Amino acid sequence: MTATRFDQLIDRRATSSEKWEKYADSEILPMWVADTDFMAPQPVIEALHQRIDHGVFGYTCTPPELNRLVIERMQALYDWQIEANDLVWLPGLVCGLNLACRTVGESGSTVITPAPVYPPFMSAPRLSDRSLIKVPLKRGEDSRTVIDLEALEAAITPAAKLLLFCNPHNPGGTLYRREELEALAEIIIRHDLIICSDEIHCDLILEPGLIHTPIASLGDEIAARTITLMAPSKTYNIAGLGCSFAVIQNPELRQRFQRVRKGIVPDVNLLGYTAALAAYRDGDEWNRAQLNYLRTNRDYLVDAINAIPGLKLDPIEATYLAWIDVSAACLENPPHFFEQAGVGMSPGRDFGDDRFMRLNFGCPRALLEQAVDRMRRALLNELPA
Repeated sequence: MTATRFDQLIDRRATSSEKWEKYADSEILPMWVADTDFMAPQPVIEALHQRIDHGVFGYTCTPPELNRLVIERMQALYDWQIEANDLVWLPGLVCGLNLACRTVGESGSTVITPAPVYPPFMSAPRLSDRSLIKVPLKRGEDSRTVIDLEALEAAITPAAKLLLFCNPHNPGGTLYRREELEALAEIIIRHDLIICSDEIHCDLILEPGLIHTPIASLGDEIAARTITLMAPSKTYNIAGLGCSFAVIQNPELRQRFQRVRKGIVPDVNLLGYTAALAAYRDGDEWNRAQLNYLRTNRDYLVDAINAIPGLKLDPIEATYLAWIDVSAACLENPPHFFEQAGVGMSPGRDFGDDRFMRLNFGCPRALLEQAVDRMRRALLNELPA
């Protein structure tokens, strides 16, 4: 494989990196939290330098150009017409999940979410004094893991007000097809629910020919019931700058959302806005190169993991996160076992299924190959003395 900018090994130790500080005093490779080890696009870095050189860092507001870029992006990519007033800028996507839970329903009402799923989907309802119902995902004949619509409908009660949904799905990397989203939208409308759709990985589609579809883009009726959460953070590796947004086209729902966040959730900081603006304006070429690199990492990983006895990895359509089935390895404590082998992954139990481990392959190939080799050696009892 020809060397690329993504092969560069950047030392992130001693940089207050959450990912790398977790294992700061060990030789464990951090393959857990969902940020990449790639340097951000050069236009983003240059824009940040220019803003810092200005030297004044006072209170800020949303750049009108950023609103315009997002509006144009939604139209160009998804044929989805939104307006500037529909956008609510946030300092992170997780706070958007929590705000959605506080916005919809009342204390004691029910939130439904698929499982396994990104941990804040399960913590946000409880933190908002809501009950939580987890609906199991199901594995289809094509090895795609999707929400079980029959189980979803059976779980809906009069107390259910909100569905938390993740597309592309984290973990697992499923990209929902348009017809699947249409079936889901029909259930939401018929049962008078609101959906909060986390679509933060929408720019990280790995499977050629697949296209992301925001559920709110399907029509006015579902749009009026949707809080869509997006961000440039995962795509361009700028999560530490804290800039996300919600698209809420229903004015009444948006006003409730804004009222709940007022005085509690701060505005986006000026460097977050600066990075987001540069990323959406000038970062697409960089992301195309990144996607090509991630595809090769994914293809290598799927083949390598499935060649290791006791492990199984289904195809990954989107994201840079692999959901590895370790159940056949019969490990008493999978997270500890792999950490002892020198690989730090996210425990499946945090997502609702302890038969799995989540591995972040958004890293230079050399690092990924080293991690896979350590896993193979451990499972074959070949750890060096």
